[in-house]
Amino acid sequence: MENRPVGRKKNVGTGGSGVHKRGEGLGTGPVGNSSGYSSGPSSFGGGPKRSGGRSPLFMLIVLAILILGGGGGLTSLLGGGGSGYSDSSTTQQYSNTNSQTSTGSGTSSLSTLSQLFGGYGSYSGGSSASAAWSETPNTGKLDTSVASNARAKRTVIKGNGEDTVTIMVYMCGADLESRSGMASKDIQEMLKADLGNNINLLIYTGGARQWQNNVVSSTTNQIYQIKNGKLNLLVDNVGNLPMTKPDTLSSYIKWAATNYPADRFELIFWNHGGGSTGGYGYDEKFTSAGSMSLAGINTALKDGGVTFDFVGFDTCLMATVENALVVSNYADYLVASEETEPGIGWYYTDWLTSFGRNTSMDTLEIGKNIIDSFTNACAQTCPGQKTTLSLIDLAELSQTVPQELADFSKDTANMINSDEYSAVSTARSSSREFASSSRIDQIDLVDFANRMGTTEAKELANALKSSIKYNRTSSNMTNAYGLSIYFPYKQSSKVDSMVNTYENIGMDEDYAKCIQSFATMGVAGQVASGGTSTPMPSLFGELSQGSGSGDATAEMISQLLTTFLSSDFSSISGLSSSNTSFLGKSLDVEKAANYIAANQFDTSNLIWTQNSDGQDVISLSEDQWSQVKDLSLNMFYDDGEGYIDLGLDNTLEFDSDGNLIAPSDKTWLAIDGQIVAYYVIDVQGDENSYAITGRVPCLLNGERTNLILVFDSENEDGYVAGANYDYVEGETDTVAKNLTEINEGDTIDFLCDYYSYDKTYEDSYYLGEQMTVSHPMSEMVINNLPVGDGDVLVTYRFTDQFAQNYWTPTIKY
Repeated sequence: MENRPVGRKKNVGTGGSGVHKRGEGLGTGPVGNSSGYSSGPSSFGGGPKRSGGRSPLFMLIVLAILILGGGGGLTSLLGGGGSGYSDSSTTQQYSNTNSQTSTGSGTSSLSTLSQLFGGYGSYSGGSSASAAWSETPNTGKLDTSVASNARAKRTVIKGNGEDTVTIMVYMCGADLESRSGMASKDIQEMLKADLGNNINLLIYTGGARQWQNNVVSSTTNQIYQIKNGKLNLLVDNVGNLPMTKPDTLSSYIKWAATNYPADRFELIFWNHGGGSTGGYGYDEKFTSAGSMSLAGINTALKDGGVTFDFVGFDTCLMATVENALVVSNYADYLVASEETEPGIGWYYTDWLTSFGRNTSMDTLEIGKNIIDSFTNACAQTCPGQKTTLSLIDLAELSQTVPQELADFSKDTANMINSDEYSAVSTARSSSREFASSSRIDQIDLVDFANRMGTTEAKELANALKSSIKYNRTSSNMTNAYGLSIYFPYKQSSKVDSMVNTYENIGMDEDYAKCIQSFATMGVAGQVASGGTSTPMPSLFGELSQGSGSGDATAEMISQLLTTFLSSDFSSISGLSSSNTSFLGKSLDVEKAANYIAANQFDTSNLIWTQNSDGQDVISLSEDQWSQVKDLSLNMFYDDGEGYIDLGLDNTLEFDSDGNLIAPSDKTWLAIDGQIVAYYVIDVQGDENSYAITGRVPCLLNGERTNLILVFDSENEDGYVAGANYDYVEGETDTVAKNLTEINEGDTIDFLCDYYSYDKTYEDSYYLGEQMTVSHPMSEMVINNLPVGDGDVLVTYRFTDQFAQNYWTPTIKY
């Protein structure tokens, strides 16, 4: 149905043990909404903080009055016994961590229900119309053409297999290695390759507290060479240096180029990746060093003084336009992933062997081999996990994309500033987003341009697709064309830092102005709206039905915005005077007030009525439905002592008139007969062809983890696709690779957040009984089961074009 968000299909079963918490509180802090997993408003810093359940109009009137009144495997290959790479914390052989989440420690500022109640942040998808999948994917097609205005390649290939090659692998092992031995596994793959005589394969190691083999040092950084199937130590004690510092990388590049001169140089970053906002790397031994920003990568490559044939990132999220423009100054090609990588990472054996047989192989062919071997291995080993990898011609991109991006930016900014913000917001909210759980606001730029549909957007999309020479994705990763970009929607607290980054890397200022304008309008819309930041008013009967923000006047909104701009900005969570310089540069208060007044989501319609069949429904006009960008269901179970938070789902049902029907079956999502707390992460597609991803917080073999669940049009009942580990809040801004498997014999303790009747977050608990995995992960059964005899409270969260959230009144069953 047009303008209705996409929901997963609900398969209702019978049986199960119902909902119950187990044991004592765990003291972990919230598992449903810590940093990165927030159910509060997930855009522009989290949305206005509200107190109590007053109607939006009431708040506007009070503020207006105040204003007017003047108020203000190496062990087996190289000796040492043992054949696996499992560490003591996990029983699986190939497992990685993922820093998308952060449980935190439950600080006092996150202790009340008004700050915490709910589940996960927003998901992308929008209406079924705006979220339609693209009909022109560029996956699996090698493009050998070159634009006429592309610069000449800096690396000149001799031919006839005569080229000498030096491959520099920068392997910061971090917890990927210390916890799961993933770096050791990839070294093993390299050892199996037949490199021939003309390839120097060098590996710089460090960054891990404990290497899961008996060769690589855990106390000092080292440099190795792989030759004739052996790992040879070249430099034993480089020093215990942070691998996220540009000097460490540039020194390695200089050393490698000096000691192993070659016709072709390749550089591969191995570790975590955080995209344009997070940059590269997490050094487990130097957590305070942070990641290597794009400016830091630029400095390292510049100081290294080497021109590369290709630079690759065996990390998550580094196939961004911003990173490509940085690397284009030092390399001819980029190989990187838009999305988080599955835990197996690149598969090195095959493409290195092929390269070793012909060191004059065209770089396009090398890139294709890397991508094919990676995506094929992922499809075989971890089907269901999102996979992307693309090859970018930087010699072309650097000459063609900047101007098209500038034109697109100017045109989009004009739309934002001329009462067409809604069109931009709709395109942005429904574009393919990456690492949605991390809220890094990274989207596929081709998909975004396609959805914008302007002449400038189409020209930009064509230039981008022309520079993306090869791209492959998993079957459930649609609308991923090969290059992403930062475009703020879920939070605005990083806009200033990204603008500074653009200045540091020499990116055109027109794009910076565009995102500033968009973020500013989003903040203005949130300031002026009456949305609550939690379902608290709805849950506890404090929401005044029938009153809403739809009739707030432009004058009132103008007064609100003026007051906000003269404040410390703390009314928007995540914002302060230190990260809001973008607001003063682009906000026309009067124009913004007039637009918001004419385009408000009318919350007075969020009331429950009954249809002709006696069902409880929410009825909105088509115009109002067109403003709904996200829609999800909150459910809480009353166990007689308080409320168990069961999370956020997107099981949606509409009657023949298009009205939203409240669920009355008192069921919730379960895995193998046990009800779990579930949080939807990402939605793509329409009702006929879709992919939905969610997470289930748990302890896997005692370690804080999230199971990854996938529902798609081919697997409507869903399946468990893998897992990822959590991090302590603020530990790293980067994102790590997903776990590949959950093995038989593993133990799973599901987790939930618990709230007392006085609206306060009490603690997190085990949910249900411990589960011991007794069959393959692919055979786990997902369905909806009865929650039990206790009362349930259900409320829906609506999200508007400003990414502001509103909850319906609660229905109790």
